[in-house]
Amino acid sequence: MSVARLLPRTAAAAILAAAIAFGAAPCPAAAQSRSVPVVRDAEIEGLVREYARPIFKAAGLSQAGIDIILVNDPSFNAFVAGRRLFINTGALLQSEVPNEIIGVIAHEAGHLAGGHQERLRTQIARAQTMQVVSALLGIGATVAGAATNNSGLAGVGSGIVAGGAELAQRGLLGYQRGEEVTADRSALTYLEKTGQSPRGMIRTFERFADALSLSGSRIDPYKISHPLPRERIANLSALAQQSPYYDREDPESLRLRHDLARAKIAAYTQQPGAVRRLFSRNPTSLPARYADAISTSLYGNPGEALRKVDELIRQSPKYAYFHELRGEVLIRANRPEQAIEAFALASRLDPADTGLMKSGYGHALVASGKPENLRKAIPVLKSAIAADRDNPASYHLLAQAEGRLGNIAEAELATAEGHFASGRYQEAKIFATRAQMKMKNGTPGWLRAQDIIGFKIPGKK
Repeated sequence: MSVARLLPRTAAAAILAAAIAFGAAPCPAAAQSRSVPVVRDAEIEGLVREYARPIFKAAGLSQAGIDIILVNDPSFNAFVAGRRLFINTGALLQSEVPNEIIGVIAHEAGHLAGGHQERLRTQIARAQTMQVVSALLGIGATVAGAATNNSGLAGVGSGIVAGGAELAQRGLLGYQRGEEVTADRSALTYLEKTGQSPRGMIRTFERFADALSLSGSRIDPYKISHPLPRERIANLSALAQQSPYYDREDPESLRLRHDLARAKIAAYTQQPGAVRRLFSRNPTSLPARYADAISTSLYGNPGEALRKVDELIRQSPKYAYFHELRGEVLIRANRPEQAIEAFALASRLDPADTGLMKSGYGHALVASGKPENLRKAIPVLKSAIAADRDNPASYHLLAQAEGRLGNIAEAELATAEGHFASGRYQEAKIFATRAQMKMKNGTPGWLRAQDIIGFKIPGKK
């Protein structure tokens, strides 16, 4: 699991932010204006995609090419930007059953299917126009007041400017609240089409309402972009209870996988004490022992961690991600040859045949340093890249394998690709130029290097 640094945020702030921000549909520029700490993990990504697949189909989005991205943030939140659905790890961690996250996905699918972002951009443009017009009117009144030495008229001008901005803001926020109501209703439709209960979505709003009540915060309902949780519950409860699937429970097997994902998130993002509290009701359960094994691998003795992982494998020998964890423990223990075996088995058992799992296998092959394993790593890592072109680690490992085998041009091109996948375009161009100088004109590698060199960096002329 690749987890970015945990964001500094107090628990109270996280609860309040979630209570008033869940379901936000910002324009793409808003999402791109700050660094998003992305989490990459085959197990968790696969589970969330499984949750989303039937919902997207019900919403008519199954062919829309929507990416699901996990964000390392402890708050319960999700949002859409472009054709991407972002889900915080905190939302997964706090969801006690899969149905709660499925409700979140259904809500966000409502935004995507409804084209809310496109219409939101139009509303923002209108709001900006209103502010400009108000400012011009205000300036005119202020100038007139100054010209006639009428301080009262000048004061009116300032009021027009302030009032216009306030009116524009309230109009935009009111529009967004209306879109949230629409997305909530759409979510109910998608859940019924897929035979799933809407109770998890209601439970999520109840949690937000309780948190907001405990915080003691007073919020002007006209100055937020979402209806207040109690308002959403009142609007949805009667409709939700009409669903023939309201009392339907998630399958036990799915609940187990959900808890395994929560265990992994907790182990990687929280201290061992917090992990133990999460599973205090059943400390000997499979998820609890999974979290304990991960925590031991991070903070304890590798030999003890390996013993705990092997116990998990004995109980569930075909669960790919236990073998993946075994490989990671062995890599940390500097036992790459054994890690190769663990990752090879994990990759064979991987139900989604993911690029991430292949990348782990390639990592173990490269870590061994043996020429035969380095040669084997190259096709494995190329296969990982073909399956997942947005994982810079695969390019980095491929560059290592090529470089150690003396294939310098290929190593520099792989390095360029890795920088490009990370958005470091200038560095990508430098390494692509170096690679191209060593390649024959017109070959596939030369042409790919030329593509990178000729890429126009966004924002630059």
